[in-house]
Amino acid sequence: MHDAITIEHLDAGSPHALVVAQWTFTAWGHLHPGKTLQDALEETFSECGAWGVPSIFVAMQDEIPVGTASLIADDMSTRPELTPWLASVFVLPESRGCGIASALVQRVEAEAQANGIRQFYLYTPDQQALYQRLGWQPIECLEHRGENVTVMIRQLDI
Repeated sequence: MHDAITIEHLDAGSPHALVVAQWTFTAWGHLHPGKTLQDALEETFSECGAWGVPSIFVAMQDEIPVGTASLIADDMSTRPELTPWLASVFVLPESRGCGIASALVQRVEAEAQANGIRQFYLYTPDQQALYQRLGWQPIECLEHRGENVTVMIRQLDI
């Protein structure tokens, strides 16, 4: 039996910032030709805001990071009018299927709500069902950086 999952706000001084940067670079670096791991690390540090936008969260299990999610201003340059975004939802493969992604999404939603955000967005190529279960609604399907994705919105009560 694993210890309970906790979700921590990531700050730039955290020893887990490098791990989060490596995960996001490995998972999505191919969408950004020319971007290096160092670029990803610098971007991660820049998104470690105090609270609100931007913020990065990390799911911890047994003191080990197992997942991450972010609240950022811009995740789709072709839709600059849409802001902010839930982004970089990632859970280690061996930790998937245990509700960690849902917990991370809910933590980002709580952060958005606590900062007066009424709605925010995400895009996904393949996790529409997960997000719909969590209250997100599809608003557009399009091609972004060579992938067919669904843009989704989450309305929040504040």
